[in-house]
Amino acid sequence: MEFNLDQRRATLSVGEFAEFTTGPRDFGSGAAGLWRAQLGTHWHQELRAQTAAETPAAEFEVTLGGSLAHAGWTLALAGRIDQLVRRADGVTLREIKTVLRSLPVDEAALRADYPGYFVQLATYAALWHLQLPAGTSRSAVAGELVFVEAGSGLAQTVRLTGADDGLLAAQLERVVEFLTLRLRARERLRGLRFRPAFATPRPGQETTQAELTATFERHPLVAFEAPTGFGKTGVLLEFALGQLRAGHFDRALYLTSKSTGQLQVVRTLAAMQAVGPDAGSGPPVTAWHVRNKAEHCVNGVFHCVREACGYIDRLEARWPASGLARFYRFEREPRDLDTLRAAGRDARICPYEITRAALAFNDVWIGDYNYVFAPRNRGLFYLQPGFDPARTLLMLDEAHNLPSRVADAHSHLARADDAHAVLAELDHVEAPLALARAWESWTRLLAALPVTDQLDHALESDAADTLAKVADLLATQPVDYAALGPRASEVLWQAPLLAEWLGDGRLRKLLWCPRPGELAFTCLDAADAIGETLHDYGGVVLASATLSPVEDFGTACGLNPDSGIRIPEWSSAIVSPDKFVPAGPLVHVRAHTPWRDGAYDVAVDARVDTTFQHRSRYFAVTAATIAALQESARGPVAVFFPSYAYAEAVARELERAAPLRVAPQPRLHDLAAQTAWVDQSIAFADALFLVLGSSFAESIDALGGRVTHAMVVGPALPEVNPVQRARLAECSALGRAEAFRRVYQGPGMTKVNQALGRLVRAPGQRARVILHCRRFLAPDYARLLAPDYQFGFNILEDADLRTWLDRSG
Repeated sequence: MEFNLDQRRATLSVGEFAEFTTGPRDFGSGAAGLWRAQLGTHWHQELRAQTAAETPAAEFEVTLGGSLAHAGWTLALAGRIDQLVRRADGVTLREIKTVLRSLPVDEAALRADYPGYFVQLATYAALWHLQLPAGTSRSAVAGELVFVEAGSGLAQTVRLTGADDGLLAAQLERVVEFLTLRLRARERLRGLRFRPAFATPRPGQETTQAELTATFERHPLVAFEAPTGFGKTGVLLEFALGQLRAGHFDRALYLTSKSTGQLQVVRTLAAMQAVGPDAGSGPPVTAWHVRNKAEHCVNGVFHCVREACGYIDRLEARWPASGLARFYRFEREPRDLDTLRAAGRDARICPYEITRAALAFNDVWIGDYNYVFAPRNRGLFYLQPGFDPARTLLMLDEAHNLPSRVADAHSHLARADDAHAVLAELDHVEAPLALARAWESWTRLLAALPVTDQLDHALESDAADTLAKVADLLATQPVDYAALGPRASEVLWQAPLLAEWLGDGRLRKLLWCPRPGELAFTCLDAADAIGETLHDYGGVVLASATLSPVEDFGTACGLNPDSGIRIPEWSSAIVSPDKFVPAGPLVHVRAHTPWRDGAYDVAVDARVDTTFQHRSRYFAVTAATIAALQESARGPVAVFFPSYAYAEAVARELERAAPLRVAPQPRLHDLAAQTAWVDQSIAFADALFLVLGSSFAESIDALGGRVTHAMVVGPALPEVNPVQRARLAECSALGRAEAFRRVYQGPGMTKVNQALGRLVRAPGQRARVILHCRRFLAPDYARLLAPDYQFGFNILEDADLRTWLDRSG
């Protein structure tokens, strides 16, 4: 749907109009939807041939269009009617609809189950009637819905009646309600008032905000680099609300790679909207924090098939009387996850459908990268009515993780054990024989796979052919997914995804076998897919504490100088509306942080070599250095390691050499548990052993001002494995040194910069840091450190360590 709120006009297809709803929508049940669509095409062709034989003058796929007015709005509609048969006294308009249920059935049952089909036909009838001379009787236009049983081809015809005009009027009212709410939202945004993100801005925050806005309005594709503790979330939200209030965008998406970042966004935005002398009593911005589907689930089993879940079966019929529309009609209605789960449980409606229904009416969507970049998840955003990326501001926080996260979203793993289990279930549910045989071929192929760094071309071709056959059969054969169960259904539905993956030319791929009977579909590089997506948006801000070198980051995101960006009409750089201009280098805005000047006292310890081959020779030196650092700190120290195994080995050495209380990082995923562990460890331990790249090193903000001494035990280079070797080969044209920098050094040093950035988060905080490896002195590593950590004292022997500790200790 496209709409112009100023003109109170919307343009949409007849099919989109007929199925439009502000409540839950039926998006099909996995491959069953594909199967019905495939068979629908087949029966359309069969009935077309039959009608052509009976009525040679019949017309097919006839385009109809026109405008319907309702409540001050104009809807421009267009579509193609399946069959048009002219009669002496008028015409018969005929639509063919394939259904999975057995026919014939009572007409009332068809009307109850498929109201959209009747709305669609009534709309075609109304559009045809508009073309007739004034005063022409409605009886001159007859309508017929021909329902076809998918499996057998048995047909049942239902004729349009005068009562169906009421369905059309109700649908017009439904669409107009949505448009009216969008108009109300725009007017609300124009009067938006909010508190500043910071009651008293830190030095640099005000100037950075102005620079970000000015740069963005000249070139709406910006890399915003701000250190941890700067207040990046507040700056971005204040910037975004300003853009919404100015009318530059219809909505803003604030996406992160970790749920911890999303929670911070929710808290900051709530504080900015609190009523008070700075905010006044103006209308609030509406925001929705999108959690994943599993977190919403209140059913006993997480299996989203209607026949297996009473919370989604026939939910469209229960929605109007459920009272759940309050979540999008009233801006101040609570919409936290616990509230949604309770409301859904009470109404016997899936809470995720509340999120799906309400999302379109909110100004700020907060969630994970996957809702824009992952093929399996992006439908939640992209299928929302009125969603237009060109009218959307996209903000991506923690953007240094974007290339790897999108590559992960495009990567898959197929296991022979899973395939065997599905094969048994297909036999149990008596699935079509052709499908069972094709799946057996896939199972045998997987089971025969040995460990290999790269699948040979012959096997890759066999895998592609087998998956394509399974995908085709899933699109044309019925399967009882409710009986099949959640796990088997998920594995089965993976086949079309894998077939599509193999044909996706935007991805650089590796097929390999990490273990016998396992086939990994690994995306090495998703830059082209990322760039294609980013260029659809009206404005993009990529934010992180660690984006440098920005040229490399832009390349990893598919933002090359030859690509183009659309300059919006409000931009200060506008030449003409909808003009594409070269993107050039990604425009870089770096936050001003004068309070960080001199906050870090860094020493590079060149006495040790922490490479995998040699690190064990230096465990005793590493342990002794930690003990000396802790003694100088007179409090807890943070020690960052490249891996859990390395940390555990040094902890054992330290246990023998010094009586220090070591708190090794646990494998926790819950933010509250992580924070509690940090608080307890700071209070009772002498050394916190953390892993670079983990949420403890990149998401926990509890170290600044509480831990003043830290040590990084070597660069956290990625593990050498078939995937990294394949990435290295992909970059071979750049030369060995440059390829190694991009594949290994860059990602490893980004983890180091992320960890160190969390030690100084506010004016007045200081940190003393030992970079414990001789590689940190090498120019190719040193230049990848953030400027705050590039220059310091060199420790070449034991006496140098004591000198550095004593001089400021």
